[in-house]
Amino acid sequence: MKILLTNDDGIHAPGLAAMAIALQRLGEVTVVAPATEQSGVGHAITFQTPLTTKRTRINDMLTGYALRGTPADCVKIGITQIFVERPDLIVSGINGGLNAGLNVIYSGTVAAAVEGAFYGIDSIAVSLEYSEYDAFTAAAAIAANVIEKLVTNKTSPSRLYNLNIPVAATINPQPEVKVVPMDITQYWETFEKRIDPLGRPYYWLTGRPDPRQPKPQVQPDTLTDLKALNSGFVTVTPLQYDMTDHANLNSIKIS
Repeated sequence: MKILLTNDDGIHAPGLAAMAIALQRLGEVTVVAPATEQSGVGHAITFQTPLTTKRTRINDMLTGYALRGTPADCVKIGITQIFVERPDLIVSGINGGLNAGLNVIYSGTVAAAVEGAFYGIDSIAVSLEYSEYDAFTAAAAIAANVIEKLVTNKTSPSRLYNLNIPVAATINPQPEVKVVPMDITQYWETFEKRIDPLGRPYYWLTGRPDPRQPKPQVQPDTLTDLKALNSGFVTVTPLQYDMTDHANLNSIKIS
């Protein structure tokens, strides 16, 4: 199996190296990753400037292609220019920090997997809960096991998945995996307003909830990715990139 591995944390990120090593038992791994961190860029692509690549040493055991572009760019260049034959699998990660709930929309990690799915290739985004200690090696082993099962047991030509791993699962000898929907609870964040030396205001996203946030609607008693992760479960969420609201497609009257 030929595997294209990318991420949004950059080619020297520890999660990428851990994932590359763990995936080697599943097939031949080729790394094409951003030269610099691209967290939060979503599905941005580069079309006004040239894309350059450079063969780069990741560590003593690994090399890869560093691309001065976004995660989606990496997948495009990897599939169309670097691979002689079409890859069988796209893996994006391991991201340092969960990509669950509405964060999926902003994630460069998930966007890279979505780009792979555009090409009709099985694609999986992998993220690990942020931790003060290095849990990437353990998370990569979990991810490789889940990926192997997803690819082996798939029931359609190609699939797109979002895989998240809480820190608690990395110290569990037998972590349990839940297949769950994405949590869509709204979350407003506050910006801290500051003044620069020239007297101009600037704003810094804090990650804290905005006190003006409306009370979230009561969600059905369904286990979602955020709820499952909070309980220590590894989560798998099948995704789709068709954003059409099919339920309302025929109810809209223009004339």
